[in-house]
Amino acid sequence: MRCRVNRDPDKLWGGPPGPRGSPWTRSALSIRKVVSFSLKWPTRASAADQGVRPTCGIVFAMRRIGFLFFMAILCLAQSHPVTDAEVQRIHKSALLIDTHNDITSRTVDGYDIGKAKNDGHTNVTALREGNVGAQFFAVYVSGTYTNGNHSARRTLEMIDTVRHDILARYSQDFEFASTADDIERIHKTGKIAALMGIEGGHAIEDSLRLLRDYYALGIRYMTLTHSNTNNWADSSGDMDKAGVQHHNGLTDFGKQVVREMNRLGMLVDISHVADKTFWDALEVSAAPPFASHSSCRALSNVPRNMTDEMIVALAKKGGVVQVNFACEFLSQKTADASKELLPRMSAARAESDRALMEQYRKQVPPATLGDVVAHIDHIVKIAGINAVGIGSDFDGIFCAPKDLEDVSKFPNLTRALLEKGYSADDIRKIYGGNFLRVMRAAEARAAR
Repeated sequence: MRCRVNRDPDKLWGGPPGPRGSPWTRSALSIRKVVSFSLKWPTRASAADQGVRPTCGIVFAMRRIGFLFFMAILCLAQSHPVTDAEVQRIHKSALLIDTHNDITSRTVDGYDIGKAKNDGHTNVTALREGNVGAQFFAVYVSGTYTNGNHSARRTLEMIDTVRHDILARYSQDFEFASTADDIERIHKTGKIAALMGIEGGHAIEDSLRLLRDYYALGIRYMTLTHSNTNNWADSSGDMDKAGVQHHNGLTDFGKQVVREMNRLGMLVDISHVADKTFWDALEVSAAPPFASHSSCRALSNVPRNMTDEMIVALAKKGGVVQVNFACEFLSQKTADASKELLPRMSAARAESDRALMEQYRKQVPPATLGDVVAHIDHIVKIAGINAVGIGSDFDGIFCAPKDLEDVSKFPNLTRALLEKGYSADDIRKIYGGNFLRVMRAAEARAAR
């Protein structure tokens, strides 16, 4: 039996096919060169030119030694210590844009966002500590408002709480933004850019006129559905629910909605939608859609997350996945443990049901900061560094990850990404650069 040198360096090293420029690929390529040189390993060219025919024993031994050495160095390369000063310098250099925060569901009922409290995820002090540069506040409209046709009224109330209870009340900290240029200009002044996105397409009450009115009032994205299927788009939240009339994705009117959003310059948000709705929106939209607060189904198999195929297709269209921090979206263990409790908590508004919330905390293991990094890393590996961003869903989730419990803890994420091998430029893309690109693409399409 003859022994043949494997002349394919990718097969020789067995590394994952990370996209060019990803931290894993950069580390693997550089380390492979070092190890190959130190072991005098024949390259593809030298093996062919010199007719190398090492014995099987030498080949297997060298491959084993090289592999072990490679793995040891790779572990060090991907978990290098970083200083507090480095974390702060890089964190402050980024324009951190969080595309989904539900504190508005509390401010509309009188909560004061200016008070530094520990009873939620978001307040002005915590936003400053986390160096958040721009915040999309959710104009969330529960599906229950469709009863009696009250969705438009609730939408206006939610827009008012952003403008009155946040912007007007704390004008020294926030300034309203409606364009990508606004976000960058406001950030340079030291204020937090405040923007709005509608969560739930039923808010337009099947009216393109209302859609246009909402844009005029400052809405810059709309999630096509929430957890409920509406009259023109299917939701991932009720595909298995008996009695719900589904449409196999978008109806003809739903496609009109997407086209009108493109004409206005309003971003098409595909978080919450059913898979077929996603594919229809991706096909119809002339501007890149995005996911304002979703994560990876490959890591936590829940319908709200996106499959690898969806993530890659969205990236090819120029879109971005803004990673959601809900524990059950990040960790399969959390998702499995919370499966029975979550429907009861949602129905009971668990934040006001202390007993149910305490049961959740005892029964459900939280996700971790490492889980957030794993989802970011997964998107980067399959779709590239330009395909990922941040959409925390803070104050709209029952459980936030350990070490990333509120908006003040964003520097912990910066540290974790640096330790994983991400560069400062990578982090700036993840935190805001990628989203600004998508927003400008929607603006450019509307300007045609």
